[in-house]
Amino acid sequence: MNSFSRFLALAALVACPVVGSLTAQIDPFVQIEKMRRGVNIIGYDPLWQDFTKARFHERHFQLIHEAGFQTVRVNLQAFAHMDAQNRLDPAWLKTLDWVVKNAVANDLTVILDEHDFGFCAEHADTCRTKLLAFWQQVAEAYKDAPPSVIFEILNEPNGELTDEGWNALLKDALALIRKTNPTRNIVIGPAFWNNIHHLDKLDLPEDDRHIIVTVHYYLPMTFTHQGASWSKDTAHLSGITWGTDAEKQQVVDDFAGVQQWSKAHNRPILLGEFGAYDKGPIESRVLYTSWLARTAESLGWAWTYWQFDSDFIVWDMAKDAWVDPIRKALIP
Repeated sequence: MNSFSRFLALAALVACPVVGSLTAQIDPFVQIEKMRRGVNIIGYDPLWQDFTKARFHERHFQLIHEAGFQTVRVNLQAFAHMDAQNRLDPAWLKTLDWVVKNAVANDLTVILDEHDFGFCAEHADTCRTKLLAFWQQVAEAYKDAPPSVIFEILNEPNGELTDEGWNALLKDALALIRKTNPTRNIVIGPAFWNNIHHLDKLDLPEDDRHIIVTVHYYLPMTFTHQGASWSKDTAHLSGITWGTDAEKQQVVDDFAGVQQWSKAHNRPILLGEFGAYDKGPIESRVLYTSWLARTAESLGWAWTYWQFDSDFIVWDMAKDAWVDPIRKALIP
């Protein structure tokens, strides 16, 4: 038994002395109720390269929990930490164990999100090999983890991963994961950047009912990505506000379409990413963030805000403090 398995076994005996607790299944709709409000974390933290240079520390898990969040979505860019045979670096896996242990210890649902969407958009064939190798290793490593540890096969498939290509790959990845994690809830979203308008093209195995469907929402991009240097269409924009009745209604209508799909297919929804970039007017950013969060909650969805630090921030690392307007918009 590895160190992580020993930790989980001990935690289960102390916290929940129920036979089979580590492998107990949770209905995905019940899991969504437990997940509720979350935040994306440490995708761009140097801890993955050198743990001694981490910005994110153990105390941040407790701070996230105390602020009222129930979930962390961990953005894993693991391909850079594989060798020529696609074996994950033991040091990287040790850091991942640290993340999962601390999330679980702070009563947080933890989503392990493989986040190499950029590579996969340009190299679909190589992506397939690496993604399946990643899940072969991670699914085995966490097969005894509690149900609060969730897998997300791939963030925002796009580019060469077309709707058809993604549907084929997700089924192969899901089948591989199910060999060691037959009832763990798995997060899967549609192609074209987890776009709400591609839900009708998402093809999931009907007999697998342990799936949570995710969508991302950043509309309108002219508002949410104004001033963002990586977005050629919006980098030059500034001062754009949001909050008219028509703009609010557009969110309601868009989310209603997702909810209609959810009910038709009997799949729960996670709003996996949303937010407005830091250079937009703060009053509009607060209103937008709050409107999306409350609208998602009214439909029974869980959500994970983009993101804790780096950009779109809810935590200011330099000031070692919450960005209170955004935090309060997320959790009144």
